Amino acid sequence: MTEEQLSNHFLTNTTNSGMNNVTDTAVRHSPRSITGALILCLFLPIGVSGNLLIIWSILARTRHCSITTLLILNLAFADEFLMFLMPYFIVYLLRRNWIFTLPLCKILMYLCSANMYASIFLITLMSLHRMVAVVWWKHAGVLTDRRVIIRVLIGLWIFALGISVPNSVFWTTFWSEQEPKFLMCRHHGLSIYNAFHFSELRILLGFLMPYGLSSYVCILCRIRKTRFRRHIRSEKLILVIVITFGLTWLPFHTMNMVEVCVHSLTETHQSLGGFSSIITLFSSCINPVLYTFAGKSYIKREGLAFMARLFEDSTLQKNGLSYLVFLSCF
Repeated sequence: MTEEQLSNHFLTNTTNSGMNNVTDTAVRHSPRSITGALILCLFLPIGVSGNLLIIWSILARTRHCSITTLLILNLAFADEFLMFLMPYFIVYLLRRNWIFTLPLCKILMYLCSANMYASIFLITLMSLHRMVAVVWWKHAGVLTDRRVIIRVLIGLWIFALGISVPNSVFWTTFWSEQEPKFLMCRHHGLSIYNAFHFSELRILLGFLMPYGLSSYVCILCRIRKTRFRRHIRSEKLILVIVITFGLTWLPFHTMNMVEVCVHSLTETHQSLGGFSSIITLFSSCINPVLYTFAGKSYIKREGLAFMARLFEDSTLQKNGLSYLVFLSCF
């Protein structure tokens, strides 16, 4: 494996680079590209309609917008924006050629990366918010200050946009070496040293830190659960959310580590890498599905507004502090 191939490989796996991992291996093989496009087409309507329903429910039908509801709204916006970018990559897979411009390649990959990091950081922020609300509730008055939360959210988005800058710099378009020639949109031009450390940073910020914090909050909240009234349904949903996050991202980062250790990438490695990248996209459309299962008892009575009632009725008041029970370990 040459230095250029290895450096490109390190930087072709993340939600945005996950798209590249799928396309880079699939564009050369028609059955794989068609399968990848079909899977993305299946995710697309679920993610678009589900996240739009969340946004509409919060903005139009929720009578009391708590801090956690505000975080859910930002998460839905991030996931929805990523869904709107997906058609470009479906076309890329079906055409087996990058038919768009170089600037669009850079912009799309940058936006995909920024939205991926924003989504993961929002989930982590929800976990921290819940931990403070449950464990240090006497000192959690700052959580009720909407201005503070808005500043934190602005900082979160700026940070996500900032750490995604390398994607706009190093993503480019170039022709493949294989015959027949096709135009690719992918990372190009980093040394092995820089690519390796960029990969380490991605794994740390994109998986280990948020998942570790979420797991810690789950344990801590369970230890302190006698402090508050809990519902069995919320406990089950908490478990599903944490497990789903792990299942959608663990294969992707596992393949990263495996591929770092091997000297050459076999066809099996490439296939598994592409599949694990597609699985990560599932995390952007799974939340509405989980909310639907959690609020199914509201559907008959409230219709399309069931999510708004779910958010409101799941907000408990304890010592003047509002928090969502069913998202306690998001």
